[in-house]
Amino acid sequence: MRPARHLRKRSFQLAGHRTSVALEPEFWAALEAAARRRGLSLAALVTEIDTARADASHPLASALRLHALAEAGRG
Repeated sequence: MRPARHLRKRSFQLAGHRTSVALEPEFWAALEAAARRRGLSLAALVTEIDTARADASHPLASALRLHALAEAGRG
């Protein structure tokens, strides 16, 4: 497992607010691939995932990681 210093931070405009998320490069790559498969920008995919969170207290970074894992499981 890589140390936290290898996290990559990206910023998005979500619900009118600028939000930064730090994830491992492998998760960003998986999310970018998922967005490409669906014909979306990464920002659009992140917005979808953010909107779909049932519990706003659940961290966005965790929701993004779970989405990336679910996409990987679909093959």
